[in-house]
Amino acid sequence: MGFAAFGPPAAAAGNIKHVLVIYANDRLLPANIEGDGGLREALAESDPSVVVNDEFLDIPGFDAQAYHSALMTYLRAKYSQKVPDVIVAAGEEAIDFLLRNRSELFPLAPIVHEGIAKWFLLEEPPLPADVVGVPVDYDFSATIEQALQWRPQARRLVVVTGASSSDRLEETELRNVVSRFKDRVTVEFLVGLPTSAVLKRLGQLGDDAVVFTPGYFEDGAGRSFTPRASVGLMAPAATAPVFGPFITFVGTGVVGGVMPNYRAMGRQAGVAVSRLLNGEAAGSLHLPEVMPGTLNVDWRQLRRWGISETLLPAGAIVQFKHPTLWETHPQEAILAAIVFFILILLIAVLLIERRLRRLAELTQVKLRNDLARAMRLAVAGELTGSIAHEINQPLGAILSNVAAADLMLQSGLDRRDDLRAILSDIRRDNLRASEVIRRLRALFTKQRVDQTPFRIDEAVSDAAIFLRAEAQRRGVALNFGHPLASTTIVGDRIGIAQMLMNLVLNGMEAVADAPEDRRSIVVSADMVANGVLIAVRDRGRGIDPEQLPKLFESFFTTKRGGMGMGLSIVRTIVQAHNGKVWAENSRDGGAVFYVQLPAMNAETARAAAA
Repeated sequence: MGFAAFGPPAAAAGNIKHVLVIYANDRLLPANIEGDGGLREALAESDPSVVVNDEFLDIPGFDAQAYHSALMTYLRAKYSQKVPDVIVAAGEEAIDFLLRNRSELFPLAPIVHEGIAKWFLLEEPPLPADVVGVPVDYDFSATIEQALQWRPQARRLVVVTGASSSDRLEETELRNVVSRFKDRVTVEFLVGLPTSAVLKRLGQLGDDAVVFTPGYFEDGAGRSFTPRASVGLMAPAATAPVFGPFITFVGTGVVGGVMPNYRAMGRQAGVAVSRLLNGEAAGSLHLPEVMPGTLNVDWRQLRRWGISETLLPAGAIVQFKHPTLWETHPQEAILAAIVFFILILLIAVLLIERRLRRLAELTQVKLRNDLARAMRLAVAGELTGSIAHEINQPLGAILSNVAAADLMLQSGLDRRDDLRAILSDIRRDNLRASEVIRRLRALFTKQRVDQTPFRIDEAVSDAAIFLRAEAQRRGVALNFGHPLASTTIVGDRIGIAQMLMNLVLNGMEAVADAPEDRRSIVVSADMVANGVLIAVRDRGRGIDPEQLPKLFESFFTTKRGGMGMGLSIVRTIVQAHNGKVWAENSRDGGAVFYVQLPAMNAETARAAAA
């Protein structure tokens, strides 16, 4: 049937315009799907009433002459009443089919080609004036060059193609392209092999190889594939990075390549079709000379093969990279950064304040320790007479024993046993004097605070050595309750002794003006739950109830000429031992000062050992 039976395109019914798109291959080919989307978007933007029909040659699956004849009959019959105003040829086989059969199909309809490789058009005769389009630069060479730059150690270039007629066309072009790299790498072609053999060979590659493939429609075993499906098998199996020229490959396991965008191709074809439908002549469209490719890469494959992002050229499109917080939420990121900075600043201020406070506390502790030592020295001055008495007693006894020994020696009698007894007494009195001096030095020269276990009755005994003589000198009856608790605590034994001396001396001053029968002080140490309770009782005038809450404050005193630090130091020492101190008035007159200290337990023992 001749085409004259159809009439010219203007005979189409009404004002509806028809566009016929003929694809070279399968309708499910990812490139066809993307290109169709772009084409329809551009047409819809120009004229939503345009009717688009799609036909698929299904090459290379069906490529026999009988099939072509049947296809011609089918197309003439199908579009006899809806003659296309413009035809779109998508793919090399499609433009070849239309140009060879145009006179029998739609001789008056202009043709817009889409997705046709630039190298293919250069090898064909010049196109008719009403056949226009933008050639695509499938720049195989640029992709291979990029691969070799990223893998400078590569010495082998492995190229994989298939067995179909379309695959053989790409093989021919690739052989021309790779000839430029023969001085840099050894080129190896895997052409028309069964897929199993291809996967085996790719799995045996080393670090010195890179792979380039356009995929294939058919393998050597006659199995049909889409190029994307074939690459989806090859890339994961390869032990060297795989590169490809088609954007639909990204996501299959290839690293990437210089790839044109199929949706952009479809849109460009749609723009050209719209202009033709609007009455512009094909020769006046002035379309771009070429549809360029852009480097597209798969971020996951860059990481897999150790390719640094810093090696990416400007303008490269990176896919499958998780966007950073800054990229997805810049305002929130700025706010978070500001909040973080403020928090850091606050933390820094708090740390500085904490350090200054710690320094102040250490300074305060040092001052209190120095003041405590000064108070001990003051107490030493106050107890000078008592201390001298304690030392003079053993010294006087030693002197008497020496005089008696001298008389025994002058008598000429053999009194060895008596002399031995005298020497024993001298040794005992000497040790007694030495112990008084040792304790005196420990009490009044000590500055470092120890944290060691000791029995509370030992600390009481340290203070009693000096306090008994002082009480006797002042005419005060000083009694120590017996038995004193032998509870073990962890802390500073000398500090506890000083605390007791301060309390007892404070009591002696309280009873100084009392009648003789009331000038007495009783010191007791009794076990209580989880600790020991020390009590110092006097029978003086007692304490004004209004003054009780202030007794242990620094610089508060009820004594004429007092500094107000004695009881404050007592409180500091007690608190340093995790204890508590308080005062009460006794029912029978006088005052009682209580000190409660915790007994040593497993935790405090470990802390002391550390």
